[in-house]
Amino acid sequence: MKVRLNAAISASLMVAGFALSASFLRATEQQNTKKHVCTETNAQSLATPANACGSNGNPCVVDVKRTGGSVSVTPSIQGGKSNPIFSVQAGTTVVWESTQKDTGFVIDFGSSSPFDRGAIIGGSDRSVSVVATKPGCYRYSAGACVAGAIDGMCNSVDVEFVVTPATK
Repeated sequence: MKVRLNAAISASLMVAGFALSASFLRATEQQNTKKHVCTETNAQSLATPANACGSNGNPCVVDVKRTGGSVSVTPSIQGGKSNPIFSVQAGTTVVWESTQKDTGFVIDFGSSSPFDRGAIIGGSDRSVSVVATKPGCYRYSAGACVAGAIDGMCNSVDVEFVVTPATK
C-alpha cells in the first residue's frame, strides 16, 4: 500500500511538473511573439496627444528604475505608466534620469538612434539630456542596476517610442 501511495504521489508530481513547464513555455512563447509597434506599416500614426511627451519647449523627462524583476521606463505624460509606447516631436529635448537612489542605467538604441549619439549612460546622480533629431519609430533596450543589491541587481527591458516630424 505504501509503495502504491508513493507511486501515485510521484506520478502526480510529474504530471504537475509537465503542466507547469508547458504553461511556462507557452507564456514565454507569447512574450517572444508579442507584436512590436515599430513593425507596424505606419508606426508614426500611433503617436497621439495622449502619449505625447514634452511640448512647447518643455522637455520630455523619462524616469528609469530597477523594479522587482524588471526595469521601469516611465515618461512624463499624464497617467504615465511603466514601459508604454510614447512619442516626442523632433527637436524635443529628452531628459533620461533615475529618481531611484543608487541606480545606474543604459539606454541603447543599437545601430539606429533618434539622437546624435550612441548609448545613453546615466543614473540617479547624473541625468542625461539629448535632443530627438530623427523622426521614426525606435526600439531600445533600457538596462538598470541598483548598487549594493544582493540578488539580481541588474535587469533590462525592450521598449519602443516614436519621434514625429516637427510641426511649423
